[in-house]
Amino acid sequence: MMKILLVEDEQKTGDYLKQGLTEAGYLTDWVTDGISGQHHALTEDYDLIILDVMLPERNGWQVIQSIREHGKMLPILFLSARDDVEDRVKGLDLGADDYLVKPFAFAELLSRVKSLLRRGQSKEDQYLITIADLELDVRKRRVTRAGQRIDLTAKEFALMELFMRRPGEVLPRALIASQVWDMNFDSDSNVVEVAIKRLRTKIDHGFSPKLIQNIRGMGYLLEIDDAS
Repeated sequence: MMKILLVEDEQKTGDYLKQGLTEAGYLTDWVTDGISGQHHALTEDYDLIILDVMLPERNGWQVIQSIREHGKMLPILFLSARDDVEDRVKGLDLGADDYLVKPFAFAELLSRVKSLLRRGQSKEDQYLITIADLELDVRKRRVTRAGQRIDLTAKEFALMELFMRRPGEVLPRALIASQVWDMNFDSDSNVVEVAIKRLRTKIDHGFSPKLIQNIRGMGYLLEIDDAS
């Protein structure tokens, strides 16, 4: 069941929206001030947030800014009685996915919620990359293989993400050095080889099939090794 956070300080509007969303099949948490909304958004997992702009304690602009700064990229729908173009532009610039002006029909809000959830699901797919039983979650900075968590350094994670976004492609050492270390390739340096050796130990040791391949004289690639 999809889970929605509703941040709305008007009692009548909040009751109306929570009842409607619940009847539509969504698990809905409702809070009435910005601080509580921000806390829930940052500490719990939601599929979508419906956020009023004018809130006590902390306004919607501040709440969404904090949410985005913490790397939470779930869909956010702003609600506001303010219909100025400047306000709508500000909301979208701060990271909102949609902006609905009060008063509105519940049918319109529900339609936008469904659309944002579909869009959010496609975004979620972009964050999660899977090759064989190896899974990389870009947003959570997490790598697992066969369900087992693998701890990587920041550079190892960047290297793993590079491989997984370009599976089956031979990546020359110079390309890896420029993409991961942001430096020109030095043929006398073994930084790439050392990093990949450590990464292969973590990713492939004890697992089958082997995934990170060394193509002699050319570079490395991520591919299922049928011989392993």
